[in-house]
Amino acid sequence: MNDPVNRTMLLVDIEKFSDRDDVEQAFLRRMLYDVVDRTMERAGIDETLRLRADQGDSVMEFIDPNVPVPQVLRSVISELPAQLKAVNRMASRGAQMRLRTVVASGFIALDERGVWVGGDLNHACRLLDADLLRAALRERPGDVALCVSQSVWTGIVRHHHLGIPAEEFHEVTLASKNGPLPAWLLGPVPASGQAAPSPGAAGPAPTPVPDASGERPGPAGGTEAGPSGGGSASTSTSAPAAGPAPAAAPAPAAPPPAGIHFTGGAPAFGGSLVMGNQHGVSGGRVDGDVVMGSVRGVPRAGEAEAAGCPTAAENGDRR
Repeated sequence: MNDPVNRTMLLVDIEKFSDRDDVEQAFLRRMLYDVVDRTMERAGIDETLRLRADQGDSVMEFIDPNVPVPQVLRSVISELPAQLKAVNRMASRGAQMRLRTVVASGFIALDERGVWVGGDLNHACRLLDADLLRAALRERPGDVALCVSQSVWTGIVRHHHLGIPAEEFHEVTLASKNGPLPAWLLGPVPASGQAAPSPGAAGPAPTPVPDASGERPGPAGGTEAGPSGGGSASTSTSAPAAGPAPAAAPAPAAPPPAGIHFTGGAPAFGGSLVMGNQHGVSGGRVDGDVVMGSVRGVPRAGEAEAAGCPTAAENGDRR
């Protein structure tokens, strides 16, 4: 096998090639070669700077590294669709074609049988065969769908070179047998495709865990029955009705207002005493029962008569 060489890779594939009969396939192959050759010529890429590998329904062009990659991209973005449209206008409906294209870069080598091999080439072929690129061509009105590799995006596209609309490329993740492949798709991402996940995207909802009764929470607060004997059944029941709210605890009683209650005896005060409702005794002598302020259970002045209690006047009479 020869030493690997660095090349810009252009891969072009015909949509639904295997659905045509032999005569149509042969015609489509000639049309494909003609479209690619005229695209390269219009871009100023000489035939001596290109190596071609025929894959039946597709063609691979390995372009010399001395040809600027932006020059290749501009030709695929603008010239290739124009050349394809001109050919399709002259062809019958059954002989018209639509193309999937990939632009990538990397190292390739020629083995003993004259076949081009290399990991970068395998990567480009998987991009060309990805379901997302097929869906992009199927869902858009134009006749060409273009995808570029991550290295081409990083080194060329994102720098907004003349004639390369970086803002129209969208990052995508293509599924392959070797796992997901990052790439950049020109034009809108198809509805059936999947864009690259954005940071912080929510993951799948956690699976409810059955409780001891074999039930697990339902989607709206109910329950789902767990698996049973001969099969599995899923039922949803409403959450049990809440019982009556417990009665509120009574508020604690307010403390009685301040007051002094004397029963019998002969209390004496020196100076002044002010309490509750501003009754005062100043430098005098008080005999008998004295109530000052408001005391729970003891009638106030004015209430004594209604309660049948002796008034101050009556007490005075007894003295």
